[in-house]
Amino acid sequence: MPYYESVFIARPDISAAQVEALTESMSAIVVEGGGSVAQAEYWGLKSLAYRIKKNRKGHYTMLALDAPAAAVKEFERNMRLNEDVLRLMTIRVDELDAEPSVMMRNKNSRDERSRRDDRSDNKPAAKPEVAAEVNAEVASTDAAAPAETKTEGEDK
Repeated sequence: MPYYESVFIARPDISAAQVEALTESMSAIVVEGGGSVAQAEYWGLKSLAYRIKKNRKGHYTMLALDAPAAAVKEFERNMRLNEDVLRLMTIRVDELDAEPSVMMRNKNSRDERSRRDDRSDNKPAAKPEVAAEVNAEVASTDAAAPAETKTEGEDK
C-alpha cells in the first residue's frame, strides 16, 4: 500500500482533548478503508503565518498513513466537512520514518538544554590589558583639560 503523511490544523478554541478525539475519529475512517495509522503526533497550539478564517493560532497534528488511495480520499473528504479543521494537507511519501518528525525532535532538544548555561556562555570576557589602556587614556585626557576657564562677563 502507498504511504501518506497528513497534517491538519484545528481551530484554536477547541481543547487538546477534542483534537485527540478528532484524530481518533479520522484514524478510524482510515482503518475502515483498509489502511492503518503508523504514527500520530500532536504538535501543539502554534501561531499561524497568516490568518485563516479569522484565527491566528491552531492545533497542529500529523498522521503517518499506510492506506489505499480510496481510504485517504474518504479521510480527506471527512476532514474538509469537519468545521473544526482549518487546513489540511496530505502528501504521498516513498517510506514512513520510524523516528519522530522534525517538529517533535526540535521540541525535545529545546526542553533538554539549560537556559542558565546559554546565557553565561554567550558574553565574552573583557581582556584586562584593553581595560587598562582605556582607563589610562581617560585619565590622561582629564589631566590635560583646563580646570576652569573664565569669560570676560563673569568677573563682575
